[in-house]
Amino acid sequence: MTEQRVILKTPRLTFVMWDEGDAILVQQLHSTMATTRYLSGNVPWSLQKAEERLRGWLEEQARDGTTKYKLLAEDGSFVGRAGISKFRNEQFELGYSLRKEAWGKGLATEAASALADWFLERQFASGFIAFTHPDNIASQRVLRKIGMRERAPILIDGVLDAAFEFTADMRPAKPWSLS
Repeated sequence: MTEQRVILKTPRLTFVMWDEGDAILVQQLHSTMATTRYLSGNVPWSLQKAEERLRGWLEEQARDGTTKYKLLAEDGSFVGRAGISKFRNEQFELGYSLRKEAWGKGLATEAASALADWFLERQFASGFIAFTHPDNIASQRVLRKIGMRERAPILIDGVLDAAFEFTADMRPAKPWSLS
């Protein structure tokens, strides 16, 4: 790893802080209908939208000490984004998005599980939420697999999303390397 700030490592993933020039990676991540169909707006992201989100993640990190991070594979290649950040300036929310080539390999589960432990170990809060489009069965499966409990759906941009919660007493810590 070059001079990137490592936030967290798992057996197959490294979470690092974004660099100013990473908006193109974010835009490429969300450049297809397949990778945006379950996101707000349901359209591929422009470079401008990616730049706005990147600025927001940098601001969140400075303000809250946590955000959505750049996700790298073992070989250093970009595979997506994942992290926990404030939702509507209230509760913390787990979110992740992976490049299509990374789907179906257990990486979302590995990332979400590691983030849960990391977040609770650092005591940002006693728990967090997550939500998915009601049709995003794969993501709902990931959230259940890491031990999240379903709660009342949440209305986001006119869609009633499946919502989940996770609290400190819901599972024991896992042995991820906390950098």
